[in-house]
Amino acid sequence: MPCGVVVERLWRTIKYEEVYLHAYVGVSEARAPIGRYLRFYNSRRPNSSLDGKTPNQAYFKPLMPEAAPA
Repeated sequence: MPCGVVVERLWRTIKYEEVYLHAYVGVSEARAPIGRYLRFYNSRRPNSSLDGKTPNQAYFKPLMPEAAPA
């Protein structure tokens, strides 16, 4: 999926799940709550296009420890 499509979908989600629900007056009022929402989105909100994983689970898998030399 092209990067632009992903970004457009993300901003649509932010608008519908955060911005429109709170009707912020300006950018300064919205900055901290949108930051909190992005942390939630990346770490706790399952994403159907990622097979129910969060973005953090899908893209930041823990590194497998290297095998000890024999």
